[in-house]
Amino acid sequence: MNGFLKSLLDVFKEPSVVIGLIALLGLLLQRKSLSDTVKGTVKAFVGFLVLAAGAAVVSGALTPFGDMFQHAFGVQGVVPNNEAIVGEVLTEFGSQAALIFFFGMVVNVLLARFTRLKFIYLSGHVALYLAAMIAVILMANGFATWEAVLWGSLAQGLITTLSPALVQPWVRRVTGRDEVALGHTGGVGIWFGGLVGKVLGDARKSKSTEDLKIPQGLGFLRDTTVVIATSMGVIYLLVTLIAGAGYVESHLSGGQWYLIWAVMQAGKFAAGVFVILAGVRAVLAEILPAFKGISEKLVPAAKPALDVPILFTFAPNAVLIGFLASFVGGLLGMGLLVGLGTTIIIPGVVAHFMTGAAAGVLGNATGGRRGAVLGAFANGLLITFLPLLVLPFLGNVGMKNSTFSDADFGVAGFLVGGAAQWGKFAVIGLVLVSLAAVVAGSALAGRRRPATASGTADEDEADAGHGRENTLTK
Repeated sequence: MNGFLKSLLDVFKEPSVVIGLIALLGLLLQRKSLSDTVKGTVKAFVGFLVLAAGAAVVSGALTPFGDMFQHAFGVQGVVPNNEAIVGEVLTEFGSQAALIFFFGMVVNVLLARFTRLKFIYLSGHVALYLAAMIAVILMANGFATWEAVLWGSLAQGLITTLSPALVQPWVRRVTGRDEVALGHTGGVGIWFGGLVGKVLGDARKSKSTEDLKIPQGLGFLRDTTVVIATSMGVIYLLVTLIAGAGYVESHLSGGQWYLIWAVMQAGKFAAGVFVILAGVRAVLAEILPAFKGISEKLVPAAKPALDVPILFTFAPNAVLIGFLASFVGGLLGMGLLVGLGTTIIIPGVVAHFMTGAAAGVLGNATGGRRGAVLGAFANGLLITFLPLLVLPFLGNVGMKNSTFSDADFGVAGFLVGGAAQWGKFAVIGLVLVSLAAVVAGSALAGRRRPATASGTADEDEADAGHGRENTLTK
């Protein structure tokens, strides 16, 4: 049984395999020819591997930057990093996390089938991280394994259903369509970025990040890859100079001249983004037609909820602006924490890039350039303060110098952890009330008006023109 469970986990924790299986199932349900089925399945699988390879390149370029930044400015504290904290959790609560992850997927599919929230969460890696957080919170607060798996799976399924639904109105504005959703644990922060963009940004959206007027002599900056490489090159060089040649060459570059190392890291970052965008196009080109079969046969009108890079192609300039604005928000938040004398949350560069970039894209769609800056900045503040709310509920794992980074972890961890400290019945009540609210709310929404499954509002459709000219395979 343990061997079967491990094999099952190995399958479902690999998002590329999940994407390939989803494509295969959809194509089979549509009764496509053998040639089309094999081609679509393989291209979806490989396309996601291309995306993941790009993300790994970006992460590899950002990780030493975080170390260098910490050394340069003499800051010590907790670094929000999902991979680091999940590694600690899985060594102690790996079985519980695996079961919550698997049965949480089942709950997500059932909710998509029987409610109006037609979102199937396909970002397997962050779903596993979420399951790990739920497992450690429940186990550290006295739950037996079967109790943690039962109530944790229901909580996992609810979160992975509600998070895409929350962000979907803004995603429709970006894409101009309603065929794909965002599945990421930064959902709350990204949604908040879109909301801030709408409230504080340019209501007319007359100035988009993508319409930046560049002087003729700087025409090369119209190329997104050039803009990213140039901007990150300046940032890397500045921080490298402050950190000093001695530290960089002895701890990070392996003896390579520190200035050329900085230039190479900036180039790798830009290359990673380029690869991510190529992977996104490949995945969407295959997964959306294949997903049509699943929607028609298994979960009518279902939408695949995919990782944040699906948004990057719609506003590449906003990606860079959002990352920088979110990181500045993280720096300001860190300064406030220093002044308050609390635990210091050091900006996690990868988290600020992924969620800040997405918040910038949504903020641009809801409030133009000002919306992109302010929305991403708000996301940066949010993912600086929210991790503090989760630390007290993580038991011994919370004593490590790392924690969960994204906004959904902060909100869900605070709710589940806070209820767990009141006792088991508080957690059970929270889960059951939330489940009942989702089912009842969906039923009432169905009676009130024949809207789309994700609750499309008339004003959202009216404002969707900003991204109308884009397509999902742009």
